[in-house]
Amino acid sequence: MTQAATVRFLKLEKGATLPSYAHEGDAGMDLAAYQEVTILPGDAALVRTGLSIQLPPGTEAQVRPRSGLALKRKVTVLNTPGTIDEGYRGEIGVILINHGKEEFNVEKGMKIAQLVIKPVLRVAIEEAGCLTETARGTGGFGSSGV
Repeated sequence: MTQAATVRFLKLEKGATLPSYAHEGDAGMDLAAYQEVTILPGDAALVRTGLSIQLPPGTEAQVRPRSGLALKRKVTVLNTPGTIDEGYRGEIGVILINHGKEEFNVEKGMKIAQLVIKPVLRVAIEEAGCLTETARGTGGFGSSGV
């Protein structure tokens, strides 16, 4: 088991909810809405959390959908996973989209997404004249089946 890193959250709004893990061993923390928003079918909305974050060096935070909202209400994170870079100090916002047939009401304090902290690998960029050949080659977009 690795030692846990510390992630600092700043409440920008009184009454904002700090993220928390629902179960021991969970990868994602539940992220809650700070505001009430109604999202019509087919529409998207940026939902405020009232929080900003200070990530440990060499990490990012990924904003991911909640499976229950996706399955039961057809509501998911539009730009999944949303990326929060290490140096960002603004408010965490979650872009939700309603793929359902009924309006979806986001309530203050409602769990709307998951937040997963991941290490970041920085790479050197190099222009190449060619790439090595592989068995897969250029096959993609369904080339191995559906």
